[in-house]
Amino acid sequence: MIAFLARRLLWTVVTLWVVFTVSFILMRSVPGGPFSGERAIDPDIKRNFEARYHLDKPLVVQYGIMLSEYLRGDLGLPMKIRDFTINEIVAQGLPISAALGLLALLFALALGIPAGVVSAVRRGRPADVGVMTVATVGIALPEFVVAGLAIMLFVFVVPLFPAGGWGSWRQAVLPSICLGLPYAAYVARLTRTGMLDVLSQDYIRTARAKGLASTTVILRHALKGAMLPVVSYIGPATAGILTGSLVEEKIFAIPGIGVHLVEASFQRDYTLAMALTMLYTVLLLAMNFIVDLTYQMLDPRIKLDG
Repeated sequence: MIAFLARRLLWTVVTLWVVFTVSFILMRSVPGGPFSGERAIDPDIKRNFEARYHLDKPLVVQYGIMLSEYLRGDLGLPMKIRDFTINEIVAQGLPISAALGLLALLFALALGIPAGVVSAVRRGRPADVGVMTVATVGIALPEFVVAGLAIMLFVFVVPLFPAGGWGSWRQAVLPSICLGLPYAAYVARLTRTGMLDVLSQDYIRTARAKGLASTTVILRHALKGAMLPVVSYIGPATAGILTGSLVEEKIFAIPGIGVHLVEASFQRDYTLAMALTMLYTVLLLAMNFIVDLTYQMLDPRIKLDG
């Protein structure tokens, strides 16, 4: 475990440095800049802005200054948002984005796992065909299409939920469902595949030969092994949910960090876009670490140092 943690910490540091460096280079390589918009800025004001954000210095100096600030935990100041530091923006928006992502992930697991189990147990029957057909459609539909259909149906046709905002459980229902539906479809397919593989194992046949009830065999003996593909998928799913939440937050007017990342990209806000990119990277690395630990707990034959 100590060797695994040390190796993972080393690769985490290397990964963060690579992402930081590549992001810094790419942002500065795009033509234009944060202060070269359509509206002309007085040259003196522009020089003051550039001096404040160190844009008047060579790129190597800018790189060193930003890297040293990040090592101290200071994400700097946004270029387009006044009266707030990036740390304050993250402190306000991250809990909202995290809550939305967690709700979407829980919805995907709560819907996908039972659907996959039913599909595997009823293999070849109408229930199996129906579940897999719905899962295929769910995978094919983009998130913004699902969100648009949900708004038309549950906001205008049947007014059950508000069209946007954040603060009550009713405002969280639609964006969580729209964000989690495609991943529920993937989870259902993976659960079905894992369950079919486990149900063919010798220990399952032995459990059935002992006279155990079918429900007991499935829930107590087969389900744990069938979850291995799902657990492996949680890492990429978390990445997709985090990046997908940018679209959902924009559509449903949710004040998370995804909205700030979209705006920072359009407005070429170097400091804010850089900080949020690094934040997403840290979250994804942390989730992958948790997935590795969970995977080893479900199957002790898998060694962390392997």
